[in-house]
Amino acid sequence: MRDGELESAFERALEAIAHDGAFPEVEILQHAAHPRHGSVTLSVTIDRPGGADLVLCERIAARINASLEGLATPYELEVESAGLERPLLKPSDYERFKGMRARVVTSLLIDGAKTHRGVLRGLRGENVLLEIGARELPLPMATIKSAHLEFDPRADLRREKRERKGIHGASN
Repeated sequence: MRDGELESAFERALEAIAHDGAFPEVEILQHAAHPRHGSVTLSVTIDRPGGADLVLCERIAARINASLEGLATPYELEVESAGLERPLLKPSDYERFKGMRARVVTSLLIDGAKTHRGVLRGLRGENVLLEIGARELPLPMATIKSAHLEFDPRADLRREKRERKGIHGASN
């Protein structure tokens, strides 16, 4: 069997998962097939609202393996969660994660830098808006090389502390 047949079967398995009610709201962010030492490494990155846990990754891996059963090409399968620092790949991601911290790398210097960190403010036309300090910086979509959410554990701890105070304050 040629690697192309394995890759086609892999694509079909992912397409089936994307439309399967057993995997509600699962989003397949990225996938790839890479030849490696006589076999093929298949990788897929998934997400869903609230995050993708290990159990979901295992279920998806089992589904893909079942779909590829019987193929002669040896392969290794990697299924991973997008994690806390989820990549931003589509224009809709910039709207969906509005208000969250992000790191955006551009191919051109914009405002004297190629790496920009701030709070996502969505899209305006063909520009991603990033709030940096007290101003909004428009970043043309065509110049974005990579972008991902940035997890700030300090902000998480501050939010948790505020929530605890609210709960304890309400009962006093």
